[in-house]
Amino acid sequence: MKLFAVGLLFVAGTMLGCAQNYYNIPAENFAEKVKVLGVAPIFIDTDSDINYPQKELLLPLISDLNRKYEPLFVRKLQSTGNFYAVTLQAEEPQQLFSSLMSRREKRNDADIQYNKYFWKNNEINAYIKKNRLDAVMVIVVSGLSRNSKLYSSNLMTSLETNFNFLTMTAQIIGPDGTVLWEYPNFRGRLLTYYPLVNLQYPDFSESEANLSRKTEVRFKSLDGIRRTLEQKKSDFLLRETQEPEVYGRLFDDMTSLIKHDVDKQAKGAATADGKVPSLQEKTAPTESAPAAKQAPKQAPASKSAVEAPVLVTPTPNVKVPDTESAR
Repeated sequence: MKLFAVGLLFVAGTMLGCAQNYYNIPAENFAEKVKVLGVAPIFIDTDSDINYPQKELLLPLISDLNRKYEPLFVRKLQSTGNFYAVTLQAEEPQQLFSSLMSRREKRNDADIQYNKYFWKNNEINAYIKKNRLDAVMVIVVSGLSRNSKLYSSNLMTSLETNFNFLTMTAQIIGPDGTVLWEYPNFRGRLLTYYPLVNLQYPDFSESEANLSRKTEVRFKSLDGIRRTLEQKKSDFLLRETQEPEVYGRLFDDMTSLIKHDVDKQAKGAATADGKVPSLQEKTAPTESAPAAKQAPKQAPASKSAVEAPVLVTPTPNVKVPDTESAR
């Protein structure tokens, strides 16, 4: 009986793994098209739903943390082995965001609320060509207010109301403006979407101290937000590492949905000297095509997180409770 159960789990796991394709195009087509990936500096949508009372101080803080941890994400993408080169672009993020972004749309897919971004095709195409890329990855931090249920530290009390969050979305876009991959991703059977940080929290301590039935919702301090986003991840032995918990978790989430088995995908035509050409450098197929130029390699990156996830199983008409813990 035990052997039967183990075998059944193995078959189910294998079927689940084979059914997952986190790209908007077939994975083998993605592997063929995208050899040189450019990562734009992390954007902040300052016009999104960010209700923080000291917004003028919050935005520079988040911008500094984004720049601090961008090289970590690039290293994680490089470690997948799925790209010939991954380059971190050096433009000023807000100017680039304004030039590329077309519009924002608040979405609710499979009970996951997020901000979806649309881009100017001509500007995207020109940007990719100028930087000799096959595709560009854009990541946007934006504000979002949604109804959530947060619990006290002892899990004995809770409050369900609207809270203000900072969230992170990402897309990989091709030269023609096609979205090749996106996060959050809705092609998996178990969907997770973590906020970057909760900007608010329910003050259970005050209501308990005053024997009040009403719990006030307060904004976290700037120092509290910074400490949350700089908090280090612990390893299996509970030792502190050098990787930030929140950013590292989001980057791992994205990378896990990008990584694919290159041995099982078509890699495109190799040149005579073994180099793999980028999409921009490919020529029409001939019997003796010239060797493609090697794509520029990224300069060495400098060395350089935690709300509970919203777990959603995409089952229609099922309201999923928010399990985030209040601070």
